[in-house]
Amino acid sequence: MITISDVSARIAGRLLIDHASLSLPAGTKAGLVGRNGAGKSTLFRIITGDLAAETGSIGIPKQARIGQVAQEAPGTEDALISIVMAADKERAALLAEAETATDPNRIAEIQTRLADIGAHSAEARAATILSGLGFDHEAQLRPASSFSGGWRMRVALAAVLFAEPDLLLLDEPTNYLDLEGTLWLEDYIRRYPHTVIVISHDRDLLNTAVNSIIHLDQKKLTFYRGGYDQFERQKAENDELQMKAKAKNDAARKHLQSFIDRFRAKATKAKQAQSRIKALERMGTVAAVVEDHVHPITFPKPEKLPASPIVAITGGAVGYAPGKPILKNLSLRIDNDDRIALLGSNGNGKSTFAKFISGRLQAEKGEIKLAPHLSIGFFAQHQLDDLVPNETPVDHIRRLMPQAGEAQLRARVAQMGLATEKMDTAAKDLSGGEKARLLMGLAAFHAPNLLILDEPTNHLDIDSRKALIEALNDYEGAVILISHDRHLIEATVDRLWLVNDGTVSSFDGDMEEYRSLILASGKKSSDDKPDNPGAQVNKADQRKAAADKRASLAPLKKKINEIESLTKKLETLIQALDVELADPLLYEKHPAKAAEKAKQRGEAAAKLAAAEEQWLELSAEYEEAMAG
Repeated sequence: MITISDVSARIAGRLLIDHASLSLPAGTKAGLVGRNGAGKSTLFRIITGDLAAETGSIGIPKQARIGQVAQEAPGTEDALISIVMAADKERAALLAEAETATDPNRIAEIQTRLADIGAHSAEARAATILSGLGFDHEAQLRPASSFSGGWRMRVALAAVLFAEPDLLLLDEPTNYLDLEGTLWLEDYIRRYPHTVIVISHDRDLLNTAVNSIIHLDQKKLTFYRGGYDQFERQKAENDELQMKAKAKNDAARKHLQSFIDRFRAKATKAKQAQSRIKALERMGTVAAVVEDHVHPITFPKPEKLPASPIVAITGGAVGYAPGKPILKNLSLRIDNDDRIALLGSNGNGKSTFAKFISGRLQAEKGEIKLAPHLSIGFFAQHQLDDLVPNETPVDHIRRLMPQAGEAQLRARVAQMGLATEKMDTAAKDLSGGEKARLLMGLAAFHAPNLLILDEPTNHLDIDSRKALIEALNDYEGAVILISHDRHLIEATVDRLWLVNDGTVSSFDGDMEEYRSLILASGKKSSDDKPDNPGAQVNKADQRKAAADKRASLAPLKKKINEIESLTKKLETLIQALDVELADPLLYEKHPAKAAEKAKQRGEAAAKLAAAEEQWLELSAEYEEAMAG
């Protein structure tokens, strides 16, 4: 049980949380939601003890371990797998102590505890987590220093997941993930054995991974059961009831006040007036529902739609170094009303393809034809750094409209969804979401026929993401979207393209099918992706493929049975060794034998982990074949 009792918090003199209370049962998976700046990260700092509450207290079981992603990504020369495994402090300490311990009783305790926490299968578990977050086997052995900051943040996330704390705090964990990593993380959080609180603006994650919502609003905490969709419905119903109650309360108060005002000065009615005053005081007031207004986002309408196709690629290849194409065999067309989402793990070439279409990269081979006078708007998350720090949004627009008056400039900034008070704020002082709105507005400033958005939602809260969905659906040009937000993709696009195995092809399923494909594969590295799952196959090919699968079932099933038999033997062996290793006399009378037994146990545990991993892979393959 986690108890938040009467907690208040103030940052830089601003009250963010005011006497808020909440209780979370053990094992709860909760999404912490609220507008940007409401105080969600501040609440995390109070829970971890990094910030003292102004009033109240946080109640957490004494021995409970709290884990959150390190603020600084690891950049050492250690291999990723080593960094992740080192995050389990207890395991590392026990292994170090086991090297020097001489007391038989203590050695037995160490070995028993190592067995209890699954220490001997730790490497396999760490590898599984890293794989889920996009690191193949080769990458897991590379030093952290060889990766960029975004990829190292994934390592930091893997480390805290591996440590498996009793209370896991995740603050926007998907910001550094691609869609594939996000889908894996959703599933991981949903199955996590302890308590999780996650700050996220990803609607699908909040519907899939958690079983409750904590809403931080008007400085108070409110608990709702269910995912985000249920929360939205419950809150709307509560707001409606509160508005009705307020209207009824206001009418009753007005009626009493009218009587008091009319008869207070009359001697014959003074007693009744005093009675009404007391009734008015007892009645109290019902608070109004405070609605947070979210400024809409507007993309200007293209002046003219060019004839389709607006982009036609034949035999194209593109890359950053001559003779080393990232993508090749590109034969695609984009029409003037296309809404396309690019799928595929980071590193497969989605951003490369976007740059190719936008003209930022030239074709090495083949041909790309653009419609005459085609205008392309391009937004990429890294371009936030291109904003001029000391210039305001109005200054940025003035450079594009040097002859415009002040009213015109401010009207264009307003179309981007920036509040009036933000128009004269220096870019460096804008929030991440406000910078993203400004940059999207600049990208679409000249009313492009094709709008390319590469991860536009990283700094947008749920309401701003909804505004983006509405803006894209109102926009009349073509769209290419790269995003880890599944809800945004499902709500705005009608075509899915898969960037995989060095090319781009159509994916004919929907997002739910793609999610199932990713979770079934269990690995996110480009070396382990299914061969072009989006390729179309005719009925004859489907029948032949099904027949081939059925023919292979017998030996596959036999192999699965063999592995099951092996795992049972290994489990029996490990249990027997655990019994022997738990005997202190073994270490006292036969230390060499004890060491040998411990070694045998470690080897058996490693074989068991490998066998279980192989069983999972083959079983998934068998189930897919059966389904076919």
